[in-house]
Amino acid sequence: METSKERSVKAHHKRQSGPKAERKKEKKLPQHAKNAAMQNPKAFASYSGVRADRTIRRNMDRDQTKLHVPMVDRTPDIPPPIVIAVVGPPGTGKTTLIRSLVKRYTKHNLTEINGPITVVSGKKQRLTFMEANNDLNSLIDIAKVADLILLLIDASFGFEMETFEFLNILQSHGFPRVMGVLTFLDKFKDGKRMRKTKKRIKQRFWTEIYQGAKLFYLSGVMNGRYLKQEVLNLSRFISVMKFRPLSWRNAHPYILTDRVEDLTPPDLIHTSPKCDRTVALYGYLRGTNLKSSTKVHIPGSGDHTLAHLSILPDPCPLPDKVRKLLNEKHKLIYAPSSSVAGILHDKDAVYINVPGQLDRGRKEGVSDGERMVIDLQEAQGTLEEGIRSSGGVRLFSGGEVLRGDGPNLTMEMSDAEEEDDEEDEDDDDVGADSEANITELEEDDEEGDDDDDDDEDDEDDEQEFDAGGRRRATSKVIARLESGGDGSREQDIAAFDFADSDSELGIGNSDDEEKVNIDGRLRWKANLLEKGEETFTAAKRSVSLMQFVYESDEKTLSATETKVLDVEDGPDSFFKVTKKVSTGVLLSLALIDTCRVEVLAADLEEWEYEENLDALRGLFVTGAAALAPNGEAVDDDANGDFEDLENPSASKPADEDPNETEEEALAKKKEHLKRKFDSLYDGDEDEKSNNIFESAKEDMAKQKQINAAEFENDDVELRAQVEGFRAGTYVRVVLKDVPFEFIENYDPSYPVIIGGLLSSEEAFGFCQVRIKKHRWHKKILKTNDPLIFSIGWRRFQTLPLYSLNDGNRNRMLKYTPEHMHCLATFYGPVTAPNTGFCAFNSVSDGTNAFRVSATGVVLDINHSVEVVKKLKLTGTPHKIMRNTAFIKEMFTSALEVAKFEGANIRTVSGIRGQVKKALPKPEGYFRATFEDKILMSDIVFLRAWYPIKPKKFYNPVSSLLLQNKKAWKGMRLTGQIRRDENMKVPLNKDSLYKPIERKARVFNTLKIPKKLQSELPFASKPKQAAKQKKAGLLQRRAVVLEPHEKKVYSLIQAINTLKNEKERKAKDKLKVRKEVLAKEAAKRDEASLVKRKATSKAIYKKEGQRLASANSERYKKKK
Repeated sequence: METSKERSVKAHHKRQSGPKAERKKEKKLPQHAKNAAMQNPKAFASYSGVRADRTIRRNMDRDQTKLHVPMVDRTPDIPPPIVIAVVGPPGTGKTTLIRSLVKRYTKHNLTEINGPITVVSGKKQRLTFMEANNDLNSLIDIAKVADLILLLIDASFGFEMETFEFLNILQSHGFPRVMGVLTFLDKFKDGKRMRKTKKRIKQRFWTEIYQGAKLFYLSGVMNGRYLKQEVLNLSRFISVMKFRPLSWRNAHPYILTDRVEDLTPPDLIHTSPKCDRTVALYGYLRGTNLKSSTKVHIPGSGDHTLAHLSILPDPCPLPDKVRKLLNEKHKLIYAPSSSVAGILHDKDAVYINVPGQLDRGRKEGVSDGERMVIDLQEAQGTLEEGIRSSGGVRLFSGGEVLRGDGPNLTMEMSDAEEEDDEEDEDDDDVGADSEANITELEEDDEEGDDDDDDDEDDEDDEQEFDAGGRRRATSKVIARLESGGDGSREQDIAAFDFADSDSELGIGNSDDEEKVNIDGRLRWKANLLEKGEETFTAAKRSVSLMQFVYESDEKTLSATETKVLDVEDGPDSFFKVTKKVSTGVLLSLALIDTCRVEVLAADLEEWEYEENLDALRGLFVTGAAALAPNGEAVDDDANGDFEDLENPSASKPADEDPNETEEEALAKKKEHLKRKFDSLYDGDEDEKSNNIFESAKEDMAKQKQINAAEFENDDVELRAQVEGFRAGTYVRVVLKDVPFEFIENYDPSYPVIIGGLLSSEEAFGFCQVRIKKHRWHKKILKTNDPLIFSIGWRRFQTLPLYSLNDGNRNRMLKYTPEHMHCLATFYGPVTAPNTGFCAFNSVSDGTNAFRVSATGVVLDINHSVEVVKKLKLTGTPHKIMRNTAFIKEMFTSALEVAKFEGANIRTVSGIRGQVKKALPKPEGYFRATFEDKILMSDIVFLRAWYPIKPKKFYNPVSSLLLQNKKAWKGMRLTGQIRRDENMKVPLNKDSLYKPIERKARVFNTLKIPKKLQSELPFASKPKQAAKQKKAGLLQRRAVVLEPHEKKVYSLIQAINTLKNEKERKAKDKLKVRKEVLAKEAAKRDEASLVKRKATSKAIYKKEGQRLASANSERYKKKK
């Protein structure tokens, strides 16, 4: 050990060469030396003109790909919270992620996540987290309002069907920002398998979103939350993310409701529980400005009219640099549905949220605050009844007893209490009443300083006149103290300090003087009209700030007077006031808590001289301009900003060249000002003419400034009436005639959106859209089958009519095409063109297949959309006369023929014709002319177009009115009704297929006259020989064989007979052999099939057991 300690440590030698040493040397170089290589333009220049041209084109193309259509930025000065939706299948960790993020931002541990949760994430940013349910209605609503989507994916399971459905919904409604989050990575025990899974999921995620989309990895859970560093990285990416306004949200106001309240009178609910309700909804206004006359739509409820709209204080404001009050803490979280709301301020009431369940019978373990709330809940009567039953209440020790004998509480003191107060001369109990008066005066002065708070002024006036002469007596004492003199002043102050009641101050010594006039009437009832006018005028009077600052006429104590006001109360009092008044202090300032500067009269003597006032007056905006030494006003133009053209010599700069003439100086200055003006406003002409994108952005910015300047000086109420309530404010929306199911079945976990409707979107009509069946949907769509559309804020069921434009007309289609777009016409609310939508057959959870049926975009709004269907009428000739023919079996009456007069007809062979006139008899026959003579066997048909109108069916999805939000079902198909009711399909005999009987058509032989044949060339002459009527020479002659020929013929015949017999026997043997082989092969196949079934059954059984165990573990974790 000793040798190891004594052993010398080898010194470290820095590397002098090599790549590491070179990198360190480069770091030590100054910045200009590092960029020396890049500062040489010739070093990296291209010597090839073609290559330079390609480089320029590539750079320009790359710049163009970054450009997009500029949109007006309607973000207010104080933006609303960013809506972040956490979406994913059940059991992917949505709740855990929200808990972790809320803990990261606010240090709060949420026990329950219900509804929107708003947190303060920075100085100028707030976030609203919303967990999306695994419900199609909820996913559709979330996709319409979310600014950022945190898409959770279970890495151990992969992508699920709900994820792809939600991505298709996002694509139809604007596609906001999407960030993927991979969870359950801790289940992977093999690192290589985890890396492969990450790569595979990332590639698929990029295919669905875009190349390079951000994908986060959450490795595991610790103490019920994700790891702090991973959550911190996620929060940093959220904080720096920029959001581009979407077209639909940039044109419509909307509110994501975080609280709902029922304002219906309780007696009306008691008499009629199913009556329509009056509901108040609260939330941040987003999008554009919302006017009180705007109609709104709540997805899942229907259209509503705003009954009242008002602005409330922001429940989760951005942090101020300076707190107004010390007892106000910065509210970092607002979640009224998640038990962290605290105190909720409403226009009608204040709600105190007491966490936990209060047991009224429990006495132990209850805090004072909970006990007070329990007592308030147990109160059976009003405060006035309690005071009257208890005999009165005394607010301060030594004060009067307040009894609730009438509308005005009369302050009296019993004899026993007076005796007790006289006997009690303890310092702690002295002056309680005067202290109360001083405190009331302080409150009046503090509230009077706030000129903008009309409510507080009204309350002050009410207290002043309702309390009788008590408060006025205090003001009289103060006036007497301020105006008093000689030795009586100190006595008055002492009497004010230590007086127990008004009687000791000499005010109201007897009841006759205080309360009753000479004629016997109560004094407080006298001159009520004048007092009311005075109260109204005082409440509406606005104090001039200039007069308040510069023309204060309050009196001060003399410099020789010093008075100490030391007022204390006993241990039972609510407050303790200790004030010291030094010399020269305003008495009214000393009696209140103020921060106004105390100025002595001696310090103001120097401002009695007019010269000092003139020197100071020029420093104020409202004062006169400062005077120059020569007595003339000093002009700011002499500083060189602008030239005085009428008197150039008066504003000549001091540093001007004396040899330069006035005309040259003036021209130079004009040129300089023009260049400055052009550089500020016009910019580079070439650059502006070539960059249309920048010029469009500048025009939008200028228009925004003009709009802001137009309403800058307007009153808040007037501005709200003209342009509506601005986005970013926290509003209270009151709706009337809301179905009672909305309140009874309200669930805060489902988003409630108030979407504003434009004036054009309130009407209904026929809409034409371009639609395409989703490639993952199993069945094609049929005309007039009910389909649920999600367009704009609305979700509704309607009957679409599919068609295809062939250039002249819209032809009806019975089914949608397989892999192409078509047109659809349906009856519904009018929506602006280029609005995306998605369609579903059903929004309930009754299927495991892909639920997005189709997607598309709105094309046109036309109330007279015409879709036609092809109608083919057929007939046969009745009589033919050259190019004229009588046609039968096409029409049934002369009226139908008259309707189709002049219509084009044609035969199957292609001969065209026209309908002329109807024949008198038989009925339905008509005369037609053709371009050639037709045959009796020809079939004549008329091709017509029959107009078809879409059916007027509109059924809004009212899922929020149901207790089970997933159970909404609209119109069902006839086949679904028959399956549900177990009904058979009715048999129609006319719909049955019948065998088609076609008679064989016999054509006459072609006969060409001999004269014509002789004139035809040889190639065109008929080559068919005529059939001989008599037998020829070869048929008529007889064949006789020689004896040798007979023997040869017989031998060949015998040989062929033997050959044929051998072949027959060989075929029979082969047939028998094949039958035997087939039986053996069948036995082998049967044995192998049995073996294969047994093997497959064992494999499937083992795999099923493994999947069942994995699913059971997964659902246990979900629960």
